[in-house]
Amino acid sequence: MHERPGILIVEDEFLVALDLEEIVSQAGFRVVGIVSDIKGAKAVIDPPAAAFVDLNLRDGATGGTIAKLLADRFGTRIIFVTANPAKIGELPNTVVGLLPKPFSPRSIEASLNYTFSPECTVPPSELRILRDDARWI
Repeated sequence: MHERPGILIVEDEFLVALDLEEIVSQAGFRVVGIVSDIKGAKAVIDPPAAAFVDLNLRDGATGGTIAKLLADRFGTRIIFVTANPAKIGELPNTVVGLLPKPFSPRSIEASLNYTFSPECTVPPSELRILRDDARWI
């Protein structure tokens, strides 16, 4: 069996990050790290295949900047996990969608399966995707 894709968690709330780590691991994916600010994101060495990215982090509303950094540097697929989608700003070209907070374990696992399983062609109901005019649906 081949190794499952590595997932980075970009979250500054310790308990939320631990919850995400547990859900991702239980879904059979590797967690390559947890970062809570731009400094941590710039130190990432193991290229994450995807990242769950919150917007408001330890160093301010830098989640959008971190998402773009990861997408440009590694081609990381981005799933925003936030209650404030209007604050995202410029979207990286690797964005998969947006999960509103609070999230459920099922929505995290379903979003991972949608991102990595070719047979999952319909996004889970909780995952908001972009329309052609760059608005979330």
